[in-house]
Amino acid sequence: MPSSRPESAIDRDQRIGLQRIRDFLKVRTSYDVLPLSFRLIIFDTSLLVKKSLAILIQNGIVSAPLWDSKTSTFAGLLTTSDYINLIQYYWQNPDAVKRIDQFKLTSLRDIEKAIGVSQLETASIHPLQPLYKACRHMLETRARRIPLVDIDDETGRAMVVSVVTQYRILKFVAVNVHETQLLRKPLRHLNLGTYQNLETASMETPVFDVIHQLVNFNISSVPIVNSDNVVTNVFEAVDVITLIKGANYDELNLNVGEALQKRPEDFPGIYTCSMDDRLDTIFDTIRKSRVHRLVIINENSQLVGILTLSDILEYILLEGESDDSRLG
Repeated sequence: MPSSRPESAIDRDQRIGLQRIRDFLKVRTSYDVLPLSFRLIIFDTSLLVKKSLAILIQNGIVSAPLWDSKTSTFAGLLTTSDYINLIQYYWQNPDAVKRIDQFKLTSLRDIEKAIGVSQLETASIHPLQPLYKACRHMLETRARRIPLVDIDDETGRAMVVSVVTQYRILKFVAVNVHETQLLRKPLRHLNLGTYQNLETASMETPVFDVIHQLVNFNISSVPIVNSDNVVTNVFEAVDVITLIKGANYDELNLNVGEALQKRPEDFPGIYTCSMDDRLDTIFDTIRKSRVHRLVIINENSQLVGILTLSDILEYILLEGESDDSRLG
């Protein structure tokens, strides 16, 4: 029998806050998230992987839509995961390093098939679709960003408009939905985050070992801890891009501590929270800072769990929904 216990004030506020966010996402489109002016870099699939990497680094971006000029069609989204998969392929096939500078972006599908990992992200959505639908699509495909693809009225061909990330969507919510302040239940009382079977590394761990963790467990970061399980840093997928700029793959032989010293001076640092933190304060942090994940620690700064933007997005969309509405 369902419980007849009356709903507490904090539970009611949490439910209302989530509903307001969902209502907002259902009436806004992906176009609404875009800034007034922005720059979009699109790569042709015939471009050399080496050149694409240089362009990403030069422009301070970590992903780009792909375009097949032979068929005039959208061909997927290039992300840091694709470069990491290339490194994994190089590690499994050391003889291939002689040819690695000649690989084109069209080669990535074959490379990813050879090492048995997920293929290039190909999910997209029309920019006039509700933002709620874009969020659901990202969760269903496990994508952290989604290209907006429109149809040109004159040619009838696909046209890439922009790329929307989980961070941009959650910041859009944080700025525009005042009811995020109703989300006052602490993390310890929410089904939110990952706390079991966490992948970790130390400052002495070889970078190649961390790359294997990123690939094998399909994750974007690995917490760095000391012998007492105290969090000292986080190794992120984008750190690999910094190491291989200029196609200097020898840098991959460094350990984590040496690799992290090569981060740019403006690296914002890592963000942490505790089990007593609440989503209202986390949304405040997202509104003010470019956050991609929060490391959950205890009072001794020891690792407790990881809270990703995917976790937050899934919670605000699906918490309390019927089983039919949840992801399969």
